[in-house]
Amino acid sequence: MQEVMYIKRVLTPRLKKLMEHFPVVVVSGARQVGKSTLLKNVFPPQTDYVVFDPFTDIENARMDPDLFLDNHIRRPLLLDEIQYAPELVAAIKRRIDENRTNGQFVLTGSQQWQVMKSLSESLAGRAAFLDLEGFCIAELGGSSTEGWLGHWLKNPMDFAAGGHALADLPGTLYETLWRGALPDATKISLELVPSFFEAYLRTYIDRDVRLMGDVSDWQSFGRFVRLSCALSAQEINYSQFGRDIGITPQTARRWLDMLRATFQWYDVPAFSQNAVKRVSGKPKGFIADSGFACHGQLISSPTALGGHPAMGAIFETAVVSELRKQVETMASKPRMYHWRTSGGAEVDVVLERDGKLYPMEIKARSNPSRSDTTGITAFRKTYAHLDVQPGLVIAPAKKMARISPNDYVLPWNILATESEVENQTH
Repeated sequence: MQEVMYIKRVLTPRLKKLMEHFPVVVVSGARQVGKSTLLKNVFPPQTDYVVFDPFTDIENARMDPDLFLDNHIRRPLLLDEIQYAPELVAAIKRRIDENRTNGQFVLTGSQQWQVMKSLSESLAGRAAFLDLEGFCIAELGGSSTEGWLGHWLKNPMDFAAGGHALADLPGTLYETLWRGALPDATKISLELVPSFFEAYLRTYIDRDVRLMGDVSDWQSFGRFVRLSCALSAQEINYSQFGRDIGITPQTARRWLDMLRATFQWYDVPAFSQNAVKRVSGKPKGFIADSGFACHGQLISSPTALGGHPAMGAIFETAVVSELRKQVETMASKPRMYHWRTSGGAEVDVVLERDGKLYPMEIKARSNPSRSDTTGITAFRKTYAHLDVQPGLVIAPAKKMARISPNDYVLPWNILATESEVENQTH
């Protein structure tokens, strides 16, 4: 059997930097995004590493957490899936209060539920948190270079003027979206991808959701997950969620909270500076992985995706996910919003940092035109008193180009300027 080559994650430098400055680093993310693989490749083989289980009390960690830690004195100590041993949190806190040396513990978790909330509260000031998702564009293209976003936020005009490198993706646009970014789904043959996601969904429900409880009808919950896939990249309407599968809006809200807590769903809040009264205040919701979204909608192949009415939403799901991944590499993270008015004007993504606003439209076509910037123009006029930077239309285009006086088309698989990529690879 051929050995699969490890793809270095772009978050690796940030993980190492956080280890130098905090006693605990918590790496969180959905199941199978590569948390365990990341740790095993960042730390030496002799590093003490324990994986917890929802059904077995590994080394009596839950029954006697202090004795467990007494038996694991080497540092750093890597504790995988910490949500299955919540009793350790208080014991770790006591150890750190006695010894504030940095880089002592690395914890991973695939739930934001009570355990991760307890970590955040109990280890405030002692722990740094890092969110890991599936592969980003650079990683899919076999590159460990950082993405383009940080350079755009620093100086859009300088970035636009540079020469740009594109990630050499292993598949077509449709295949890349259909496979998604979960590491295992990117490496297997196409015909096995549906089986992978079927097993992923089953394991997710059995090992994550069932332990959280509060679901009386598992068949309805499975339909709810599939409906969530169909509603990715839309404003959240709990009544619609409930009506379509016959549950109350309250149940829909609770179940969506469970998807959020297991990193399968996230919200992008609405942007509003009270400049207009009729601006939507509803958040926009996204499934975390485009491949999971395709599976949930029973899209059988990359070819089928190409002609599917959900193609635009799937592409937007993937691009917003890519933006989130690049944001996570930054020390100073921008806030992410969407914007829509009752009159129909909208901007898919608005980033905010240092008092500046960066509007972005996402279009699943290779040749965007000036007409695709109408939402950005409306946003700029609405907030003329704010510092709105040049806009972007992110698309499966071949090169970056200006398409209006203030806006550019940006290839969705762009990396950085050619000189920046060269500097990072030498």
